Parts: sequence; structure tokens; C-alpha cells
Amino acid sequence: MKTGKPGELHEATARLGTERLGKLLFRLGAPSTASMVAMSLYMLADTFWLGQLSYEAIAAVTITFPFFVVVFAIGYGSGVGANALASRRFGERNTEATNQVAGQVFPLTVIFGLAFTIPSVVFARQLALVLGATSGIVDLAADYLVYFGWGIPFILFRVITRNVFQAAGDVTKPMIFTIAGAMLNIILDPFLIFGWGPFPAMGVGGAGLATTISGALSTALSCYYLFRPKSVYSLKLHHLKPNLHIITQIYRVGLPSMLMDLTEAGIFVVFNRIVAGFGPLALAALGIAIRIADLAFIPVVGIAHALLPIVGFCFGARLWERLWAAVKQGSVIVAVMLGAVSILLAVFAPRVIAVFNDDPELLAIAVPGMRIFVSALVLVGPAIMFIITFQGLSRGWTAISLSLVRQLLFLLPALIILPRYMGLTGVWVSLPISDVGGAVVAAFWIYREYQRQKRSGIWDASPPTEAAPDTLLQTRPTLD
Repeated sequence: MKTGKPGELHEATARLGTERLGKLLFRLGAPSTASMVAMSLYMLADTFWLGQLSYEAIAAVTITFPFFVVVFAIGYGSGVGANALASRRFGERNTEATNQVAGQVFPLTVIFGLAFTIPSVVFARQLALVLGATSGIVDLAADYLVYFGWGIPFILFRVITRNVFQAAGDVTKPMIFTIAGAMLNIILDPFLIFGWGPFPAMGVGGAGLATTISGALSTALSCYYLFRPKSVYSLKLHHLKPNLHIITQIYRVGLPSMLMDLTEAGIFVVFNRIVAGFGPLALAALGIAIRIADLAFIPVVGIAHALLPIVGFCFGARLWERLWAAVKQGSVIVAVMLGAVSILLAVFAPRVIAVFNDDPELLAIAVPGMRIFVSALVLVGPAIMFIITFQGLSRGWTAISLSLVRQLLFLLPALIILPRYMGLTGVWVSLPISDVGGAVVAAFWIYREYQRQKRSGIWDASPPTEAAPDTLLQTRPTLD
């Protein structure tokens, strides 16, 4: 329960600095993992039902994926910045500042919501062509973008508020909101796509509308609990006013993360255009393989969501040994989980892909592609943990640099060069090459940061990791 006294922390927040790390990572990561499972199920449901229409329908939605990544990048980057800043303020026991950070969710949602809804709805066909849609799928892609576009503000609000709740150690509510929305989406998909019962048959557009309606539900729940008296925050109307100083601080950390994902979206456009050159069948194979491989990233996302507030809190409270112990445990956990999931996906690739579309030509492309795709995922998990660590340390530009190394130094050149000599196989092979290269660079950089902190002497002034919450406000040397 909330204490309500100045300087005291909500019970869930205080545990970020005291609870046993293995238990804490599981407690924070499990709800996020459950949320991602629900999200993956809804995306798989989209792919399944669209696959019953045609592989062109899958290709049409696949071509719009970079736009979704851009929207998510804005939301996630804003959320990461708010998460890191709010968790740090919690560590400093500045509750009013945490409320001011949380209140910026609303103006940011309005600004970016309008910025993306207008092009998606008004210029859908032009946007589809920019994304790489060919004449055979451009109308389908535009139809999806129109109905999906109306729900963009809901996506942004859900993603940002999820991070705001997680900053306080409250991971249960975001899980409930995400699962509720995803389940509604799964239920609505066949009704809106095929026109079951009283609903009109909307085809690809129905999948976009189902996403919008489900997003509205998640947003309503998030908004209600953000203002609820028992919330970890105590928001008032004045907290919702745009605060340029706080927004600047949010994007000091969040902008690098945002640019990191925007770069990924740009790379994905290149990826789509190259694959589209091999025909809609290859594009559909890519879409199915990505949806399935996303399952492998579920544990990574869950642990990453758990690690970020822990790092941010420990940074604010100067609990250095606890911070690095959390990074080590998180990295080991995701490596083991990704290794197991990758093996399962590689072994059962034909059966899993056939669930969505059993066209022999499609299977001939998608099965080897997915096996190559997951071959180096075991290294991706720890690399993401290292990047998350730099975000929690308010070293956002270091985080984006590590991501750009993977995207621009390894992936982009491989995408440009390898398909010329290896055809479509070259596209698939470029992914594990970038995974290996990016992981090696990230590992070197995080080890360098760890050694730099140890040599600086700041650890000597840190309290033991089991220190009680009341000791966490003592003045200590900083790295700022």
C-alpha cells in the first residue's frame, strides 16, 4: 500500500532496491512476458486469419510493418525515457517529480498521435507505396493502414504508460491491460475479416480495425488506473500540462532509443524492398517467419522490462554492486531461454509454418529462412540486456551507438551485398551475421563500462545491496 508520507516509497518501488534479484527479475519480468505472449498471440492470430484469405493478404500487412515499428519506436522511446527518469526519481525519493514525469504521457500521446494518424488515414496509398508495396498488394496494404491508423494514439498511450507503471515496480496492471486488449483483438479478428454474424466482411481492413478497437480498451484501462487513488502515482490535472524541461530530460534518454528503433524501421524498409523483388510469396514467407520468430524474443522483452527499472533505481540510489549483479543475472537468463526456444523453432519449423499456410512453395522458402533467422538469437538476448543497461544509466547515446553498429555496420552491408551472390538466402544470412557482430561489440562495451566504474572508486561509497530503503537517500559520489 502507498504510505502517503513525503520521501517514502510505494512498497513495490522500494523492493527494487532490496528484494532478492532472481525473485525480482522474475516478478517484474513474468507479467511483461505474459503481456508479450498475449501480443504475440494476437499478431499470430492476425497472420493465421489473413492466411486463410491469401498469402497476398499476409504480404500486404508485412509491408506495413516498418510503419508499425516507427509508431512503436516513438512510443517505446518516450516510455523508456520516462521509465528511466521516473525510476531514478523514485530512487531519489522525489515523488512529486515522478508524478510530473508520468503526467507527460498525455501531451506526448496527443502530439505524436496526430502526427501519425493523419498520414496513415489520409495518405494511406502513398504511404504503402513508400513502404515498398507492389501493384498486387498496394490496395490491401492501404486498406489496412487506414483502419490501423485510427488506433495509433491508443498504441502510443499504452506503450508509454506501460513503462511508467514499470518504473514504479508495478508490472501487474500493464500486463492485465495488454492481455485484455490482445484477447479482444483475437476475438474480433475473424468477425471483422470474414464478416461473421452481423459484422461486415472487411478483409485486411478488418484486422486493422480489430487492432484499433482493442487498443481503445487498453487505453481506457490504463487511464483509469493511472488516476485511481490506489495507483503508485498521485496524478493531478496540473501534472498533465506539457513541461518542456521534463520532456527534454525524457528524450535525453529516450531519443537514442527512439532513433535506434527508427533506424531499424528504415532497415526493415530496405529489407522489404529487397525481399519484394523475389515476389509476394517471398514477402509472405518473411512475414510468417518474423511472426513466429517473435516468440523467441518474448523472454528477452520480459527481462528487459524488468531490468530497466532495476538499473534506473540502483543508479539513483547508487547501489552499484546490485546493479551489475542484475545485469549479469538477466543476461544469463535470456541466453538460456533463447537457446532453448531457438532449438524448438528450428526443429519444428515446417509444422509451425504450415499452421498459417501450407502452400508447398511457401514452405520451401519460409522453413530454411526461419532456421537461419533463429540461428544466432542466443547472442541477441545478452546484447539487448547490455543496451538496456546503458539506457538505465542515462547513457542513451551509448545505447543507440551499439544498436547502430549492428544495423549499419553489419546488417545493411550484408543486405546489400549477399543477395547479389546468394539470392534470397543472402537476405536470411544477413540477420545472424548482424546478430553476432552486434553482440560482440556490445559485450566489449559493457565490460569496458563495468571496469571503468570499478576503477573510479564509487563502489567504495556504496551501501551493501541488502541495505534498507531508508538508507538509500544518503549522499554518494555520482557518475553524472
